[in-house]
Amino acid sequence: MEAQSGALSYHDGLDAFRQDPAAAGWLRRPRLAAAAAEAVLLADAAVAAGKRVLPPPGDVFNALRLTPLDKVRVVILGQDPYPTPGHAHGLAFSVKAGVKPLPASLRNIFKELAADLGVEPPKSGELTFWADQGVLLLNTALTVEAGKAAAHMGWPWRDLTREAVNAVSQERRHVVFCLWGLKAQAFAPLINSSSHLIIASEHPSPLSAYRGFFGSKPFSRANAWLAAHDEPQIRFADQSRLE
Repeated sequence: MEAQSGALSYHDGLDAFRQDPAAAGWLRRPRLAAAAAEAVLLADAAVAAGKRVLPPPGDVFNALRLTPLDKVRVVILGQDPYPTPGHAHGLAFSVKAGVKPLPASLRNIFKELAADLGVEPPKSGELTFWADQGVLLLNTALTVEAGKAAAHMGWPWRDLTREAVNAVSQERRHVVFCLWGLKAQAFAPLINSSSHLIIASEHPSPLSAYRGFFGSKPFSRANAWLAAHDEPQIRFADQSRLE
């Protein structure tokens, strides 16, 4: 159910996130907390003006809630949520279980995953099982207007993402940052490359995947880095063991 039904406001969604113990590390960053508060005000104002905002309020902060700061081992930055109702649920590139066909970018991610690791790709496009293993799937904007991609890219969400990247770079060790496309790569100066691995490539969009995303082997490179630093590897393909 979307916020437009009146069940929850985006401010309510932020309040629920604040009360979640998993949010504590993130909310220690004042700029992140302030950016979130400013952005949900804009989201509620948009709904009041008759616009449909996605994802639902209870899902907006899923990336930060499902992957607490002290558990982050891999960061994958997206742009903004899918603008198709019923698809986005707060994790970059992920879709809700049962969504078919998968968005083109996610199909390309799974194609590279299969080629890179020599495995069958996940059966579902829901990537919660990545988040549960420490993969922060964070968009640059956490909301979007239905049917209007990039409509909220100018909102304070970008400040939230910048501060989240800062927090991971400063407070975590040996994290892998997957920066797919120029918009994600703009965050590279915030990352301490002497402590973390940056894997930069083209975006998995059909418009650019063949220009350098395919063949970039981000999944095996990420796991090699983690293994070299005595961290458990990410099971990128095997959903069954985590159900």
